[in-house]
Amino acid sequence: MRFMFVGDSMTIGRAGDYTWRYRMWQHLCATLGDSFRIVGPRSALYDAAADAPVSHAYADPEFPEDARRHLAGWGEGWQHMAPLIGPAATAAEPDVLLVSLGLIDLGFYTDAPQTAVNVRRFIARARAARPGVRMVLLPVIPNVRADYDAPFAAQVAHFNELLGKAVADLSTPASPILLAARPQGYELARDTYDGTHPNASGEHRLAAEFASALHQAWAVGGPYRAAADADA
Repeated sequence: MRFMFVGDSMTIGRAGDYTWRYRMWQHLCATLGDSFRIVGPRSALYDAAADAPVSHAYADPEFPEDARRHLAGWGEGWQHMAPLIGPAATAAEPDVLLVSLGLIDLGFYTDAPQTAVNVRRFIARARAARPGVRMVLLPVIPNVRADYDAPFAAQVAHFNELLGKAVADLSTPASPILLAARPQGYELARDTYDGTHPNASGEHRLAAEFASALHQAWAVGGPYRAAADADA
């Protein structure tokens, strides 16, 4: 089974991070053994000094190069990934897309309805490249801006409703789509390093939601075992 991680800054991570991709890779290793691969066109982390995705300084240097693959970018959202997913899926041939997008769109580029249109474009283009691809989509999770900006919080809530509707409308037996849960008990002070980007605890919580969706709906993998409040 071939997995592709798709996301924004929370998924690509910055130099020195483990990333939730790493936590998910650990989980898949523990539950699927060697029967899976991580695929994607990119492998680097974001480097703040260079303001570019050029770092390979993962917190665990033993994280295998082939498991670092992804389609994620700092400052990239649904509108950026919709044009990229077709070529990426054609080249990498993923069976499952694990997608965490939306916050950057709503924060800088598009409102909730426009973002939902880009979700549907993304799904259509992924399926055009891989007709039987499965997808797990994560709603926009708690973030610091939503705590102080009421209109933005309303856009997040509206988008998450539209995302759920898109999943209900577009999921098919041939190409099923799951809506993962927002991480239960996610706390900005505990689970992020800046109110938005996950720290070690947050990484585990994000990975756990994807793992739970895969296991409960499709019997892929098993329960997520890592402690949600682990430091590393």
